[in-house]
Amino acid sequence: MEVVANLVIAGLIFIFGAAIGSFLNVVIYRIPANISLLYPPSRCPVCRHQLGKTENVPIVGWLWLRGKCRHCKTPISPRYPLIETVTAIVFMAVYLQFGLGATTVAYWGLLSWLLALSLIDYDTMTLPNSLTQSGLILGLGYQVFQGWNQGGGLSATIPEQLMTGIIGAVLGIWLFDIITLLASSVLGQTAMGGGDAKLAAMIGAWLGWKLLLVGCFLACAAGAFAGGGAIALGLLSRRDPMPFGPFLALGGAIAVFYGERLISAYVALFFPSL
Repeated sequence: MEVVANLVIAGLIFIFGAAIGSFLNVVIYRIPANISLLYPPSRCPVCRHQLGKTENVPIVGWLWLRGKCRHCKTPISPRYPLIETVTAIVFMAVYLQFGLGATTVAYWGLLSWLLALSLIDYDTMTLPNSLTQSGLILGLGYQVFQGWNQGGGLSATIPEQLMTGIIGAVLGIWLFDIITLLASSVLGQTAMGGGDAKLAAMIGAWLGWKLLLVGCFLACAAGAFAGGGAIALGLLSRRDPMPFGPFLALGGAIAVFYGERLISAYVALFFPSL
């Protein structure tokens, strides 16, 4: 019975994650275009046909329509069901690692923000303030909740946890401002947009300064590898812009799942006496 119950829970989480992924598709498309998230309802961008209930079912709706609008036969990008599937898998992964609880719900929120921001940056080379700022506020709220939960109500733990988020946010801004200043001086042109520092601040607010550093290191390593590979293959020149938000989001996501283990491995390797 326990196995059956776990399978049911996992299935429900997958469905819930796919539904959130469907909403993220709306966020990714509409926020850069300054369109309301609530109106108009989802519709074909060509013939303006409003999607019916069966057409709007995450993943299944796209398969049922065979990737085309039912009315005008315009192809529907496979990215939509892919984002829904990835979100569902991420939600499942968080549940499997952290179980059912407040931490899982919080990380569902953080990773949803990161996924939306990374794809918006990929599409438009921008990181909207509305998402980075709201994500930062929610991250600080999560730290307050963690302090409340650990201290059993109002206690000294709350300001300690809040300070963890504030230090992480400030470090994220300072770190990327310094990197931008140095890189811009070397390259003779703007190296990073201001949105990258705000995204780093958001990640720091959620994860604290230690995991922020892990995520930023991984992001820089992945970005350097991808950028160097693209230049070597002739896909980019040395002065072509490349969105860094997806790498920051990837680094933050890895820090969520493996950050503590990476820190422990680093300390054990370089500071075994601690």
